[in-house]
Amino acid sequence: MDDTFLTIVVPAFNEEARIGASLDRLRDYLGTIDRSWEIVVVDDGSVDATAEIVSEKVSADSRIRLIRSEHGGKGAAVKTGMIAATGRWRFLSDADLSMPPENLSRFFGEGFGDPRFDVSIGSREAAGSRRIEEPWSRHILGRIFNWTVKLIAVRGIEDTQCGFKLYSASAAETVFPLQRVNGFAFDVENLFIARQAGFSIGEVPIDWQYHRGGKVTLASSFVAYFDIFRVRLNQLLGRYRAREA
Repeated sequence: MDDTFLTIVVPAFNEEARIGASLDRLRDYLGTIDRSWEIVVVDDGSVDATAEIVSEKVSADSRIRLIRSEHGGKGAAVKTGMIAATGRWRFLSDADLSMPPENLSRFFGEGFGDPRFDVSIGSREAAGSRRIEEPWSRHILGRIFNWTVKLIAVRGIEDTQCGFKLYSASAAETVFPLQRVNGFAFDVENLFIARQAGFSIGEVPIDWQYHRGGKVTLASSFVAYFDIFRVRLNQLLGRYRAREA
């Protein structure tokens, strides 16, 4: 692994309307910190101009990389990016930047030092967090899902599904090769594996702006519930043989 301090992993599927602006915002913010960084965009088989737009950004800044893959779901794209990352710390960021880049500093110690946890979860439920313009119906559905997650798979975490998470290189290199879920419950699986491996996990309060046009559908929500049970089944079948941290 080289001396890159931070990798931002951005999964993208048909994001032509916002990926260019999001990359500009990330690059502008990262330019204000005194740390080495890279951005890895994983194009999950987009059929629009996402890859072409990212390629233009790559040409303008060598610290931005594009990985193109066949469509496999968000979980598959995140897994690909996290394994390809070179950073000592690896941050998952949704392409819509519903968390402003400036919140990234909350995940790190003073002066952008090393974080307190091996895995830090951007949380919309932790004290000090803010949800902006989120419909109550969506919030309630999210809380029901989280209750199921805590009952079946990962206890003690109030927001497993927020699309902003920070992994140490050690945690990422342990967790993501073992990931089997490619749908929207991949976060639950990865947190389950991390806890089984003994990595420390904590929640970080963030500001989160609701954006319309998300890719979660009724069908994908149903599959996500099913995948929670798959996590427990995979454990029983001995498929999570992670090393101890």
